[in-house]
Amino acid sequence: MRYLPHTAEDRAVLLRAIGVSSVDALFKDVPKGKLLPGPVPDLPMHKGELEVERILSALAAKNIPAGSVPSFLGAGAHRHHVPAAVDHLIQRSEFLTSYTPYQPEVSQGTLQMLFEFQTQVALITGMEVANASMYDGATGCAEAVMMANRVTRRSRAVLSGALHPHYRAVTETQARFTDFEVVSAPPAPDGREDLAGMIDKNTSCVVVQNPGFFGHVRDLSPLATACHAAGALLVVVVTEVVSLGAIRAPGAMGADIVVAEGQSIGNGLNFGGPYLGLFAAKEKFVRQMPGRLCGETVDVDGRRGFVLTLSTREQHIRREKATSNICTNAGLCALAFCIHLSLLGEAGFTHMAQLNHAAAVQLAGKLGKVKGVSVTNDTFFNEFTLKLPKPAAQVVDALVEKRVLGGVPVSRLMPGGGLDNLLLVAANETNTEADMDAFTKALSEVLS
Repeated sequence: MRYLPHTAEDRAVLLRAIGVSSVDALFKDVPKGKLLPGPVPDLPMHKGELEVERILSALAAKNIPAGSVPSFLGAGAHRHHVPAAVDHLIQRSEFLTSYTPYQPEVSQGTLQMLFEFQTQVALITGMEVANASMYDGATGCAEAVMMANRVTRRSRAVLSGALHPHYRAVTETQARFTDFEVVSAPPAPDGREDLAGMIDKNTSCVVVQNPGFFGHVRDLSPLATACHAAGALLVVVVTEVVSLGAIRAPGAMGADIVVAEGQSIGNGLNFGGPYLGLFAAKEKFVRQMPGRLCGETVDVDGRRGFVLTLSTREQHIRREKATSNICTNAGLCALAFCIHLSLLGEAGFTHMAQLNHAAAVQLAGKLGKVKGVSVTNDTFFNEFTLKLPKPAAQVVDALVEKRVLGGVPVSRLMPGGGLDNLLLVAANETNTEADMDAFTKALSEVLS
């Protein structure tokens, strides 16, 4: 096959050199049942380019794009309006083709953009320093816990029951391989939990999401006080970064580390990625931050310039001193974020947040009047939880048949635990009143 240049003899030489008997032996660490026994079923073999395009197009047509029907999906991935200027600018060749800066002195444009990005992240989170981005919010959450472990010299993290399940899962996975303890509170559909009571002398941090997974907005100041009194840090996670245009910044509530998913600003849903992790902290912890930090300086002629001030990954410094092995920043996604937020400005960002909250209030009012449906939240930003009279997964499937993407069943992300009838619903500036009426009508029909 012309796309696989190695002959059978070539492969045999390679296998002998690395000391394995077969190609299959290279996959021995993959758990049983996770590998396909053969080629992907139902995919025809050996087709021409035109035939492949037709087959894949037919498969893609089975999906319902979020922008083609009324969509109220959220749960950590949000569809917002992205101005055309953002895509136009990030596709300029000097941005689109550049990689992460290894020689800062010749990457002034990239470094300046990252410097401005860091400034924006610090401002909206209310923190003193921010890094040049992470892969996404979930991996940033795990990195925040490991940073807290280094700062406090402790190894026990307490995770809120209102933390997004994906963030919890990534952190737990990291814990298994880096030897720290994770204690998770049970799901908190009502937004109320006693996290302060879970802190002990070995606790390095408490990780809490605001707005929470179920949509509740909370004042975290009392929890920050409890953490600091016990010598622990407060890590605040934000999965909907637009909320920072309306809600009191985590830094103002006493957060020590803030992690956020930046996808909502400048970046589309993109079928789940690539996304953008935001990471900010108090300045006194700056040398324990993962990733990179770009700084401002002057050159020998006194002209303003930018440098890679801190780089904490293994490729730049000794492995034993590295705080993280994150191998790049999400540069193009960070640029999209930076451009979109710059176009909005402070007033525009605040107005966008107000539009989101107003849309959610309007939608909650409409859906709450449907027979058998109740809104469980006392507070929310642009996402809230509905309690339905039947399993939410069944309702969502029925809504799809009526061309409405009606939200995310909690049971999809938190199976078991008596949460089957809970549905997460998000609304934002892209949802029209006609969209809301279509959702309300479809939900009434499905539940009747």
